[in-house]
Amino acid sequence: MKKGWKWLSLTLLVTIFAVFMAACSQTTGGGSGSVDVGIVLPTKDEPRWVQDEQRFKEALADSDYTTEILFSQGSSAKEKENVETLLNKGIKVLIICPHDGDAAAAAVEAAKKDGVTVISYDRLITNTDAVDYYVTFDSVAVGAAQGQYLVDNVSGSDVPLYLYAGAASDNNAFLFFEGAWNVLQPKIADGTFKVANSSEAEALKDKAMLSRDEMSKILGQVTTNWDPNEAINKAQTHLTAVGADLKGDVAVLAPNDGTARSIADVFASDGDVSSYIVTGQDAEKASIQYVIDGKQSMTVFKDVRTLVTDAMGMAVSILDGDTPETTGSYNNGSVDVNAKQTDVIVVNQENVQKELIDSGYYEASEFEGL
Repeated sequence: MKKGWKWLSLTLLVTIFAVFMAACSQTTGGGSGSVDVGIVLPTKDEPRWVQDEQRFKEALADSDYTTEILFSQGSSAKEKENVETLLNKGIKVLIICPHDGDAAAAAVEAAKKDGVTVISYDRLITNTDAVDYYVTFDSVAVGAAQGQYLVDNVSGSDVPLYLYAGAASDNNAFLFFEGAWNVLQPKIADGTFKVANSSEAEALKDKAMLSRDEMSKILGQVTTNWDPNEAINKAQTHLTAVGADLKGDVAVLAPNDGTARSIADVFASDGDVSSYIVTGQDAEKASIQYVIDGKQSMTVFKDVRTLVTDAMGMAVSILDGDTPETTGSYNNGSVDVNAKQTDVIVVNQENVQKELIDSGYYEASEFEGL
């Protein structure tokens, strides 16, 4: 009899725990059970994606459709597992920002086999025909804005130029670099800039249009893999390797805010670097403080509110049986993917108040020295 009561108690505990876990689900929107829209983001370890998660939750607060947000934590295997989890919950639309554009192909192909519409979010999934739509900022325009800022804020000739890039596994890293190269290359060729940290870029300085393979060679020398620690190591290595003639007043193409802050700290600590201009993107809070303090020169503001609104608007259109609005297309190596593009804004000390505080994106109380 005692054994029977123990078994019954254990069963009750398991049942209570299961109910508790169900209550703690990340699913949002109306109702419970199956999920209409599955969202997969690359990692919780970068402020950018935590910020996107929050914006999605805000956008979905009053939604009639159910959603679930999962993170892949920088693992393509976990990403595929997340997609499978969402497929098992009956999603009809998948919004996914891939950790690795090529590796994500297998995950979205499984989604397509289940009749799910796939929206590639912010980063393009490559070399598969299983992507239906792409919601993105104009990544080439981001790189062009970074490059133009450097051009507009240097003077003289032979200005040492340090190039850095994102991860070679991320198609956006190539688009950012392409945009920057389009602007910087003529100024490298005419002697305004002298590339300080990439022999591959120096060898290609007279070539306006680079092939993917040529960009890959440059990225192989200057990639940060979007990792601030790797950016520190790269910057320290590069500054150690060059002489005083490649220091002084320098220009630095940093791909995003996390790497920009790391690189800026390294350059600021070198006694032979008298001044530096450094780019960034994402308008992370920490980098906005750096911009205010004069430690980072600019950031490219990509209003995630707009990107999230575009992605969810597209998903709702699909669920309602309508055709989503698009503004262009991107070739992913297999097909031309219809895309909705969102504009970007350059933010520096002069307009940080207007673009980020007055617009309601951040609160003034979150910063010092405004």
